[in-house]
Amino acid sequence: MRLGEVINLFFMDCLGVNEKNNLTIGGADVAELAAQYGTPLYIMDEDKIRENCRVYKTAMEKYYGNGLVLYASKAFSCLHICRAAKEEGMGLDVVSGGELYTALKAGFPADYIYFHGNNKTEDELRLAVENNVGHIVVDNKYELELLNALAEERGGNVGVSFRIKPGIDAHTHDFIMTGQIDSKFGFALETGEAEEITRYAATLPHIDVTGVHCHIGSQIFDVAPFLLAAERMIDFIGDMKDKHGVLLTELNLGGGYGVKYLTDDDPVPYGAYIQSVADTVRAAAKKRNVAPPKLIMEPGRSITAPAGITVYTVGAVKEIPGVRTYVSVDGGMADNPRYIMYGAKYEALTVRNPEAERSKVVTIAGKCCESGDILIKDIAMPPLGPGDLVAVLTTGAYNYSMASNYNRIPRPAVVMVRGGKPSLAVRRESYDDIIKNDV
Repeated sequence: MRLGEVINLFFMDCLGVNEKNNLTIGGADVAELAAQYGTPLYIMDEDKIRENCRVYKTAMEKYYGNGLVLYASKAFSCLHICRAAKEEGMGLDVVSGGELYTALKAGFPADYIYFHGNNKTEDELRLAVENNVGHIVVDNKYELELLNALAEERGGNVGVSFRIKPGIDAHTHDFIMTGQIDSKFGFALETGEAEEITRYAATLPHIDVTGVHCHIGSQIFDVAPFLLAAERMIDFIGDMKDKHGVLLTELNLGGGYGVKYLTDDDPVPYGAYIQSVADTVRAAAKKRNVAPPKLIMEPGRSITAPAGITVYTVGAVKEIPGVRTYVSVDGGMADNPRYIMYGAKYEALTVRNPEAERSKVVTIAGKCCESGDILIKDIAMPPLGPGDLVAVLTTGAYNYSMASNYNRIPRPAVVMVRGGKPSLAVRRESYDDIIKNDV
């Protein structure tokens, strides 16, 4: 597979080759960045991230109007990305006290933060209430009553929406399906608990019920499940109005839009998701005689994944005759646990001479003390030896954010490239960082 094909097939139009025959991202020489910042190294094209934000925002404005696109920060969260999302006029989806604290420290406006999570602690909720976070997506009755009490302490009200399980099969990996009845998230439609909690919340003195939320899963390539979810949620909004006089003015349909990791992945263009969903919401609202709600969507992976690569240095190459050739690199499951978690698959390129003939099938393995520490199994690559650089593609989401210090390996640095110029977004951890909390 030649580079031109990779660019087309992976939507990674931020990649290129320079006069030195080195891979570039956002116009920056990847080999030079590896030499400057070390490996493993996450490199992200900030211009591409911002462009992806604008694709969603423009589509929402064009096809629906009354809406807001949130960046789902769990895909990749740091001060730099929060500032960029703010500058692009996005809202922000957070799911923990840490993500919320990061957003607030970045100066992200609290009114445009939506706080998710299936087990928010009292401290996390207090942080949200004290900072006037505008939208809390409630997952359970305990959380709802705790919020009511915290709001009473402050002498005000809290705006909430409810996470609803619409009972949709999203046709994705079991571990990232979230909309079916057997899920740790939210309130089920089928059992009536979604109706009951919404009706109950409307009676609480310090709770303002503004809307409903659903999220059916991640890495989904078919628009049909999103449309079915939209119809079911509008039906629920209609039922709450007709049966209980509760007016729900916001519909948050979550995220989960697929990206291209492999050649046979076929994602729908992201603007087309918005257009199809917008048409469905308007039609369903008209059918149920309710005002079209404010439409919220939460892309994360599709904003950052296609803008990022991870660069590794090859160490040992171990050929087991008739079995497999292992190419070991200086990272692995500590900086990308997605393979060991659910068999995620990636493409890769050599950084120097990325268009070289891919003549040997190898397995790119990590350095952690686990047999399952694999980055890519059975991939055709050019000949590789110690000191060569390998770039794993489409790693801008759920790589840094899921990284760990397993085996006490420091987390890599994150470099952002904007206008062809690199800047450090996250420093590489040191061994001193590893032990700083030890006592």
